[in-house]
Formats: sequence, structure tokens, C-alpha cells
Amino acid sequence: MALKYKFNLKDIRIEDFKLYLFSLFKAFIPKRKIKNIKDLTEFIQKKSAWVSQVTLYGYLKTRIGTRYVLMFDDEIFLSSINKAKWNIYSVALQDLIFYTLSYLKVFHNYNATNKANELYDEILNNEKRNGMPEEIISRGKEKFNARMQKIDWEKYYKSWPFNESALALYEWAPVAEELKTLDRKIVLNSMILKWENIQNEFIKLIRF
Repeated sequence: MALKYKFNLKDIRIEDFKLYLFSLFKAFIPKRKIKNIKDLTEFIQKKSAWVSQVTLYGYLKTRIGTRYVLMFDDEIFLSSINKAKWNIYSVALQDLIFYTLSYLKVFHNYNATNKANELYDEILNNEKRNGMPEEIISRGKEKFNARMQKIDWEKYYKSWPFNESALALYEWAPVAEELKTLDRKIVLNSMILKWENIQNEFIKLIRF
């Protein structure tokens, strides 16, 4: 069934695209320590959004080349980007929730794994107000619950923790399948490398 949601062209051009263009400058912004669940929730939401959008826009820019800016006048293409953005983000949130809680449990003896569902639901409910489609939220929760049934909290943080979101980028990027097949390794690695930066940042922010 085709997804139906309100497409906001302004959001794509001003919010999401701006996030991609100025993402590199974020390295110079002082980082706040993660001291409680509220801080952790904010970290997960912001970093998942950043990784999802930067990798998606980066891949599209690389593949489209000099026509990249012109494509943002194509509403059908922009609608595809919006759909891809939310789908990738829903999985990125899962990966980062599982990674952070697994890491905290193993290295800090902090067992917040029972809060995993609560964290995911809270973030998705907030994003619903930002236009995240109900269909994607529902599918995200279904996938999240299925993964929860099989997760090993003692090992997750070191067992390809961001593989699912990398695969989501590959699946949902609005690029012709024959081209994506050629790009598969590059696309997956691009997201994994971005996540490595987030992992390092997280570890630093939980040190007191």
C-alpha cells in the first residue's frame, strides 16, 4: 500500500537541506555531558536525525552530481526524499537506542534496557508532531519490537550495531536500483563511518 502523508516542501528545503549543508560546523559546538535519561533521549534523537539526513543527502549529491540543486525543484523527487528520510530515521533511532543502552549496561553497570521501548515511543510521538507519517511510525514500532525479542544486551554494542540503519539507507534512497547495486559497499560504509563518530562522541559524553 502506498504511504500517504502530508508533504511539506518548505520543510525539505529549509530544515532538512540546511541540516546537511551546515552539518560540518557542528563539530565546533560544545557538547553537553549525558547525565540522565532526558539527556540520553535528546542525544539519540539529534544524532539519529543527523546521521540519517547527512548520509542520505550526501549519497544523493554524489550520485546526481551537478544536477543536485536542480532536483530540489522536482516535487516528486522531493516527496521520495521525505519518505526515505523518515524510514531511515526510524531504523537509525533503533540502532542508537540499542547501542547506547547495551554500552551503558556493559561498561557502566547501568541497566536501563527496560526503558528501550519507552525511549523509542517518546521520540516517535514527538516526531509525529513534526510530520512523521503514521504508517512509518507503526512499521518502526513493529520492527523495533521484533528486534527487542532477539537482542543480546551484553553483546549488541560490539556486534555491527548500526548495520540495520545502513541497510535502510541503501533500501530507501531514491536512486535507481541498477545504480544502487553498484554503490552498495560505498553507501553502507558511508553510514557506518558516520556512526563511528557518534560512538566516539557518546563514549566521551558519558565520562565524568
